[in-house]
Amino acid sequence: MAGNIAAGEVIASDGKPERGKAVKLVDRVLDQLQERIRTGNYAPDSRLPGEHELASMLGVSRPVVRDALSRLREQGMIYSRQGAGTFVSAQVSVTAQLAYSPVKSIADIQRCYEFRLTIEPAAAFFAAQRRDDAAIARIASALAELREATSHQLHRTDADFLFHKAVTEAANNHYYTASLEALRAHIAVGMHLHGLSLMGPRAGLEKVYGEHQQIYQAIVDGRAEDARDFMHRHLEGSRDRLFEGKVLDLSF
Repeated sequence: MAGNIAAGEVIASDGKPERGKAVKLVDRVLDQLQERIRTGNYAPDSRLPGEHELASMLGVSRPVVRDALSRLREQGMIYSRQGAGTFVSAQVSVTAQLAYSPVKSIADIQRCYEFRLTIEPAAAFFAAQRRDDAAIARIASALAELREATSHQLHRTDADFLFHKAVTEAANNHYYTASLEALRAHIAVGMHLHGLSLMGPRAGLEKVYGEHQQIYQAIVDGRAEDARDFMHRHLEGSRDRLFEGKVLDLSF
């Protein structure tokens, strides 16, 4: 996909620049930064990443970031210190973050997979319908890290999580992203154990990488139903590989 996008460009649902039809890219970046501040990802009085780093993180050009930061200053959400950078205003109220009880048993790991199977396939479906260049770039970046790890017979739990989070971000629905972020520690437990189960035959890691690649390509191509089905099969397959196809009795 294309790299940085200019401040005035508009992104349509097919991921191509277009004017007058979709929300301006700067508005989308503004929404993302506001969300991170309101949810506490950027805490009051903390220093924001620089323009160059934000542009790289969000997959946009520096003028887009500069415009979004200017609007945040006008709203009183951020302020600048001479020679020190840009900081989150102390008076910004942080919304209560979604949280789940910590993993306490093997059954909880399976419950986590069960819950993910209800939200992530849907997120992949909408990601294929709503993705833009920036979203595709984030998914591709995580996929490249997975490719590199796989080539060295390693399982990168962090890159794996970033891939799944990038898919939820591509869906342009903050409820999906907030839910996945709240489950980060829980998912990490399952991913770590799943990764250990793949450390035998090389084909195991290659197969899982191929599953991620299928999801990515379906999203890039805008094949929403395929993206949903591939994500469902991937999560179900990960659960079954970890538990050797045995589903625990989760009834009370």
